[in-house]
Amino acid sequence: MVVTPMNSYFGSCLCGAVSFEVEGDFESFYLCHCQHCQKDSGSSHSANLFSQSAKLIWRSGVDVVTFFTLPGTRHSKSFCALCGSALPGNQASGLLVVPAGCVDTEITMAPTAQIFVSRKAGWDRGLAVLPAFEGLPD
Repeated sequence: MVVTPMNSYFGSCLCGAVSFEVEGDFESFYLCHCQHCQKDSGSSHSANLFSQSAKLIWRSGVDVVTFFTLPGTRHSKSFCALCGSALPGNQASGLLVVPAGCVDTEITMAPTAQIFVSRKAGWDRGLAVLPAFEGLPD
């Protein structure tokens, strides 16, 4: 029997106070356009990786990781209390949710799907026709 080595992903918050490792694989990668994700991302959608089996290991800064669950919903998020960056969190169901933007390791998995597209922000349509720049425009 061939044993495939387990994947590891490393990540951190914007200020660097928090770092973590995820051991294992992600089963799905969703771009969520629901209003809760718009509010907590400050953007048109969130980009989250999901795993039922991966293990989250806090490498530093666990004392500044804050958790919030929106009352009356299953919507929760973890974030750095110092810089506000979104961080991984385990849901009550055991599902690990990892915001893709906080992962420092290259993610080769393409998004699985966009969800709650009926809630998509009006300004998030037809973006492919906009000019694109490698950095800030002049």
